[in-house]
Parts: sequence; structure tokens; C-alpha cells
Amino acid sequence: MAFRGGNASSGMGVAEDCRNTFLELQRKKAFRYVIFKIDEKKKEVVVEKTGGPAESYDDFTGSLPENDCRYAIYDFDFVTSENCQKSKIFFIAWSPSVSRIRAKMLYATSKDRFRRELEGIHYEIQATDPTEMELEVLQERAH
Repeated sequence: MAFRGGNASSGMGVAEDCRNTFLELQRKKAFRYVIFKIDEKKKEVVVEKTGGPAESYDDFTGSLPENDCRYAIYDFDFVTSENCQKSKIFFIAWSPSVSRIRAKMLYATSKDRFRRELEGIHYEIQATDPTEMELEVLQERAH
């Protein structure tokens, strides 16, 4: 069941599955990352792919299409200077410059509404090419 509210310009609906999968990542550490895409026929955001806890950041970035937009959540584990294990959840809006104008607009107009559905995100990164979301970028933001 999708949640639809507001007027037509408020962007896409959000599949229930999106919230549940996010909670599994957030609370149970069931996933390292989740990639979401907009299903234009259903007019809602759906889960496209999940990565298990053992998958690397390279596995994650390799799962994003080179020429189409996506939303993604990445659970970034790191060790602080005090040697504490920490975890921060990143929301990544992937919008490569080569993707279709329509896709970029669709993802841009739906992003805030979608992000509000997922409570507990620490940081957001907007990336138009892979260098804007390299692991170093996450490390700088998380510390």
C-alpha cells in the first residue's frame, strides 16, 4: 500500500516496503545499503536493491546506474579518534549529469517528501558524479 497525500505536485507516493527496509537497516543492521528508484508507472518510490552487511562501499557505488538517478541509504560504520565504533546513516541523492532531464526533475521534486518518510538520517549528500560521494566525503562528514 502506498501513501498518497497532498496535491499531485507533491511528488511520488512511497511504497510501504521502502520504510520497512529502511527500518531493517537502521534498527537491525540487516543491510549495508538500500537503493531506491522511482517507478514511473506506479508513481511511487520502490526498493530496487539491498546490500548485505558485509558488502563494501565499492559494492554500493557499483550498484548505482551511471546514467540514471536514484535515492540511496548507506550505513557508514567508522571508528572515532577515541576508538569508539560509530555508525551514521547517509541519504544519497544520486543524479548523474548525463541522466534524462525528466528523471532529474522527478527525483529532485520528490526527494524531500521521500526523505521525510525515513526518520533517523544523519547526513545527506547530493551527487552528480562519483567524486562527490567518494568514501572520503562520507568520512569527513561523519567525523
